[in-house]
Amino acid sequence: MSVLVGKKAPLFEADAVVNGAEFVEKFSLEQYIGKKHVVFFFYPLDFTFVCPTEIIAFQDKIEEFEKRNVAVVGCSIDSKFSHWAWLNTEPNKGGIKGVKFPLVSDLSKTIAENYDVLAGEYDYNEESELEFNGDAVAYRGLFLIDKQGVVRHQLVNDLPLGRSVDEAIRMVDALQFFEENGEVCPANWQKGEEGMKATAEGVAEYLSK
Repeated sequence: MSVLVGKKAPLFEADAVVNGAEFVEKFSLEQYIGKKHVVFFFYPLDFTFVCPTEIIAFQDKIEEFEKRNVAVVGCSIDSKFSHWAWLNTEPNKGGIKGVKFPLVSDLSKTIAENYDVLAGEYDYNEESELEFNGDAVAYRGLFLIDKQGVVRHQLVNDLPLGRSVDEAIRMVDALQFFEENGEVCPANWQKGEEGMKATAEGVAEYLSK
């Protein structure tokens, strides 16, 4: 699996559903470069079980992301029509109605491939026919992208393992603290705590407290 940290996030143009109901063609993360940090995350499928808990959890904390000037964008291999239907289904019926951040359609699976989170791969069988081996869905990948379009943090969970939205916010805080102060963030750092100078003296000073 590729490590994208420190590299430019792969760009794309794809169909998406925004504001819970609006279709957008050629949606791209490029619109955020120079303006916002981005939390871009993949989930396996619409109308499943762990996925709505994650997506609704992101929506529940969307104000925390917005006040940090962070765009949240989700993506799966479902069609834009599947996204739209799910976004217009009540949560008590398995839907995610009320979610407003963009959901990207990666029907071709190329976005998941470029981010190296596709749970399987294409290969040729004995008859020289191209076939897919594995689950043709995305792992639960999450990528924190800075304003220059560079990936600064990535996390990839297997399909049964839901993510922590609070940890995603903590990583945003850590990155923004470093960008603003030039100090690094030690283990278990939380917003409001002191950072640490990236020197031997800085480590000694921090550990002596």
